[in-house]
Amino acid sequence: MKRSLLVLFATLVGCQAEHAAVPLDTPTKVLKAPPPPATADVKQPLRVTIVGTNDLHGWVMGQKEKFPRGEIRFGGVATFAAYVNVLRAENPDGVVLVDAGDLFQGTLMSNLTEGGVVIEALNQLGYDAAAIGNHEFDYGPVGPISAATSATMDPFGALKARITQAKFPLLSTNIYEVANGARPAWLPSDGTVMITRHGLKIGILGLTTPQTPTVTLPINVQTLKFRPLVSEALASATRLREKGADLVIAVVHAGGKCSDCSNKNDTASCDLDSAEVFEMMKGLPEGTLDAVVAGHTHAQIGHLINGTPVIESWALGKFFGLIDLSIDAETKKVIPARTVISSGIEICETWDIDTKSCDPRKLRPRAEQVTPVQAKFHGQIIRQDVTVLQAMQPSEQAVAELQQKSLGLTVPAVLGRVYEGESELGDFLADSLRLMAKADVALMNPGGLRADLKEGPLTYGTVYEVIPFDNAVATLDLTGEQLERLLMAAFGSKKGVFQVSGLEVKLSRCVVPDRLRGFTLPGGKKIDASKKYKVALPDFLARGGDGLAPVLATIDPSQVDLAENKGSNLRDDLISFWQAKKETFKAPKGGRVTFVDPAEPCGNAPRNEMP
Repeated sequence: MKRSLLVLFATLVGCQAEHAAVPLDTPTKVLKAPPPPATADVKQPLRVTIVGTNDLHGWVMGQKEKFPRGEIRFGGVATFAAYVNVLRAENPDGVVLVDAGDLFQGTLMSNLTEGGVVIEALNQLGYDAAAIGNHEFDYGPVGPISAATSATMDPFGALKARITQAKFPLLSTNIYEVANGARPAWLPSDGTVMITRHGLKIGILGLTTPQTPTVTLPINVQTLKFRPLVSEALASATRLREKGADLVIAVVHAGGKCSDCSNKNDTASCDLDSAEVFEMMKGLPEGTLDAVVAGHTHAQIGHLINGTPVIESWALGKFFGLIDLSIDAETKKVIPARTVISSGIEICETWDIDTKSCDPRKLRPRAEQVTPVQAKFHGQIIRQDVTVLQAMQPSEQAVAELQQKSLGLTVPAVLGRVYEGESELGDFLADSLRLMAKADVALMNPGGLRADLKEGPLTYGTVYEVIPFDNAVATLDLTGEQLERLLMAAFGSKKGVFQVSGLEVKLSRCVVPDRLRGFTLPGGKKIDASKKYKVALPDFLARGGDGLAPVLATIDPSQVDLAENKGSNLRDDLISFWQAKKETFKAPKGGRVTFVDPAEPCGNAPRNEMP
């Protein structure tokens, strides 16, 4: 954690129909399907099992939820390790374990160690590679400051430390220096690695979303250029083939979204026309890649795209995916008809005996009937891996006291977040920010709110889950005309519906550049184009994050206060503000965000994506 401590909606959406219908152990029947009868002259196909995770965001510890009949325990690296152990026992020397990035940033334990506890846990699991995600740049220099605000600070210091610590490579082939076009010297190799399984040479390449400068602190990556995915994937795959790779796997911190994964060949529910990973796949010659593990959008994919299996499995350490490939032992080519795709597999330590699920979203409607029992995977009982637990224990002990620290306040009812609309939590936090900063307007990006605010006694850990980013409270003094341009950029981006205070806004449902259809002060009072308005917002936005950079570049720096010398952050400032006013945490009256068109499909217009 940065600034004061170190010295998604994560939107869980996607192929819910498939996930609800397919219990966790269903893939057993498919993955263990008997091979064709062996003959003396024909070698059996080689089997490679690709295990993919994505968007861990620091959630290395398991989670739990109580029900009348017992406790459901889910997620976490120690529980996931048990699943990996089962797969490795089934296919010795045939498992490839990879992650699609955003390993860090999101939990108190991760941030206190600047990702160190995450790398240690993944070292224990024996990961083969991970992509570098945009949030891998969030910590900036080693130490308490998140943004490299002076020439003496190394903006990649924390990331370099994690690269050194990792026993597996953190990969990205498309990161280059702006100044000379060269690869950064601190990045390992050319962003690829070669491993061997069953005698097969398997090349792995990593890619990072080109959106990175808008979805991390822009100042930390201002010396870097993130080149297009298609050209870099093609060049890297070609190099790996030339080096003798029989298979090429891409771990890509760029994703998409599908609402139905029941048929791997049916992509009608996928956002094919707007999602980065689908755009990449459409631009590559068929056969360039043998498998893709994607991330970034906190959604689910489990499909063949341009002939290549692609998986993504939501986020926060609660799901994983599998791609099972059969390879002809003679030609060393994939046998497409035998490819099996399983995404969105729940990571359960205990589950409901009837539904075989540990997903609280599914279980809450039938809470009285939920009967927790030990979970199984492929017939094996799941128990947390002790070595992984031991590796994380020092960090867990260090953070436990702070996590449970009482703030002397109580939340009477859950304040929920909504990524693609107005939310109770967003309204409440935006109001708190505006009042605290004594501003006319407050603006918050929905991607900065990572959890609902839970009912019950308020602890530091609870607030941290909601606001894990160490952003300072920045202010802008804008004319009405400048404010309009700022709002146009915010709502016209693909970064969700920004939460506002001190304004009433009208939006189109579809994410188009002119999505903002009108805005006023509360009560319908018009904005004066020439009058100055004080706008409070996280410094991530004030520095140009989430697509605001073009507008902010036109604003005189004297109108911007980034709070660089205050040494505090939004989360801690809000806590102090709430404590001083003895906050009651009542949901504000809604209606400050309205949509002017009916809920109809947006055609080819892009949809919001979780950063």
